[in-house]
Amino acid sequence: MKRIMIAAMLLCTTWVMAQEKIEYLPFGDLDSWAVRYIKESGLIGGATKPLYMIGPVDTVYANKPYPIKGGSPWGTGNAYAKVMGVEKVSCNVTPEKRGNGFCARLETVLTVVTAIGIDMKAVAGGSLFTGQLSDPMTSEGTKNPAKAINMGMKFTKRPKALMLDYKTKISTSGELMQAAASTKVKKLQGRDEAEIILFLQHRWEDETGRIFAYRVGTASEHIAQSTADWVNNHRIDVRYGDISANAKKWEQLTDKRFMAKNSKGKMVYVEEVGYKADVEPTHLIVQMSSGSREPFTGCPGDVLWVDNIRLVY
Repeated sequence: MKRIMIAAMLLCTTWVMAQEKIEYLPFGDLDSWAVRYIKESGLIGGATKPLYMIGPVDTVYANKPYPIKGGSPWGTGNAYAKVMGVEKVSCNVTPEKRGNGFCARLETVLTVVTAIGIDMKAVAGGSLFTGQLSDPMTSEGTKNPAKAINMGMKFTKRPKALMLDYKTKISTSGELMQAAASTKVKKLQGRDEAEIILFLQHRWEDETGRIFAYRVGTASEHIAQSTADWVNNHRIDVRYGDISANAKKWEQLTDKRFMAKNSKGKMVYVEEVGYKADVEPTHLIVQMSSGSREPFTGCPGDVLWVDNIRLVY
């Protein structure tokens, strides 16, 4: 009888797995990368630096904006900034060889820029997300990165899980750094964690241009430890409807976290007003970051590698 029960359980498990459908998000294999080479202003050294983007393979755009339309839905924290005439490149998401293809390396870095003999320092985590970063980024975006990101992609499906391969290198020093284009670096007690989130939203816009949303589905995970090797086919289940009873702080509804461009072409906050499972999603937010602290705070040297970003149905 016991053998019969075990056989029946194995058969049932096989049947369930056979019913699942796994789909890559566009460019989710992370094997396709574009690169721009941008010459920084002479005031800060005048170096020519690469700016990597997930897009058509081996495409080079020399000091020209990357053509988003019809291309990749992915944005990164890699930024070309032009503030008061000074052009600067920040690149902490890069392709890295993995097997016969590539993965994305997301790293928290401490950048030092020297201008007229003064060292300005900034801490930034590596981030990959569905959306577009302003190009070039203005002073407003450099002060508040959310204002430079048109977050999310149009999406109407209802996946049961997010699936990906990942590995991490997370510091255990217990010390964080904070610097936002400052001459000094503030040291804080604490640790950082890598972050992976998926939010399904049903959005609408009112007559004034404000964007509201119901949270339809939520999947998220923070990773606090380094991994010895790749964790392949890792699944994070999507929970539909009201998750407030068991929501982590980074999963809760928000009105000041993400921004999007409204029908008037203006960037406004996406104001989540509640949970609602029985409506069709209109937008998908997927974000992966080497850190999860507030902007300009983290642990330089922390790394999150990701590959093969898929959805399970």
